[in-house]
Amino acid sequence: MNSYLNQGNKDTRSGFGSGLLHLGKTNPNVVALCSDLTGSLKMNAFADEFSERFFQTGIAEANMIGMAAGLTIGGFIPFTGTFANFSTGRVYDQIRQSIAYSGKNVKICASHAGLTLGEDGATHQILEDIGLMKMLPGMTVISPCDYNQTKAATIAIADYVGPVYLRFGRPKVPNFTSPEKTFQIGEADILTEGSDVTIIANGHLVWEALEAYNYLIANGISAEVINFSTIKPLDIKTLLKSVSKTGKVVTAEEHQRNGGLGDSISQALSLNNPCPIEMVAVNDSFGESGEPAQLLKKYGLDAENIIKAVNKVMKR
Repeated sequence: MNSYLNQGNKDTRSGFGSGLLHLGKTNPNVVALCSDLTGSLKMNAFADEFSERFFQTGIAEANMIGMAAGLTIGGFIPFTGTFANFSTGRVYDQIRQSIAYSGKNVKICASHAGLTLGEDGATHQILEDIGLMKMLPGMTVISPCDYNQTKAATIAIADYVGPVYLRFGRPKVPNFTSPEKTFQIGEADILTEGSDVTIIANGHLVWEALEAYNYLIANGISAEVINFSTIKPLDIKTLLKSVSKTGKVVTAEEHQRNGGLGDSISQALSLNNPCPIEMVAVNDSFGESGEPAQLLKKYGLDAENIIKAVNKVMKR
């Protein structure tokens, strides 16, 4: 059995809110902007305590991105907050032109990502955002796995100079990483060591990967589970070291198969160490309304489907 225990279900957006409040107390250059979703992004505490450093832009996401880019010129570190769909798809032109092209030090913080937004349905469940953001030159892309790691990642990106896309979610999910662990951008975390197959996941699917590990180890399959919370830059060194032992890979993510974590892993392997790979991801479709757990199951993003992918890749 893996050694990670659920410390209690907590939403990752609250991890962001807690991290942002910590930054408010420790870094006077951090400012926050939100487009009328302060409560949903858990930015209330920062807004209440540091009102002079909080900007409510209203439902004007493009303006919010432009304001954030401008604030960096004065030496501020802007954290923008809205739903992932509005953080990327709605404002892609502004991000590309005003932030990425000129390397502005803006932290684009995106909640309610993926299918687990739930009942709001396909129009809000963006599954293409990682692809959109990782293709921008110079953009760092991070998708932490639980409350503790989201808080740590929020704190860490304030010290990193350059544009960052930080992706997190709405539902309460298992919180299992150490609250004492600092976040290292670009470093993957090996959660369990194994020799038969490498399971690579991020976001909400890391816990599903650990659940799959419990079943696999009980059935004689030694799985190495790695949390690739940073999608860009990719930790190729850790990837290749693991694959040199296992020779087989399964990726798992709450995103489209095209353009996501699996795509990045597949590219790295094809260039360095080609091997069999299976991808657990949404297969070229939009989402729908429903309970988060039901949606993960229907779209094949749970532990059961990770196990199926492992069994499939073991036969190749």
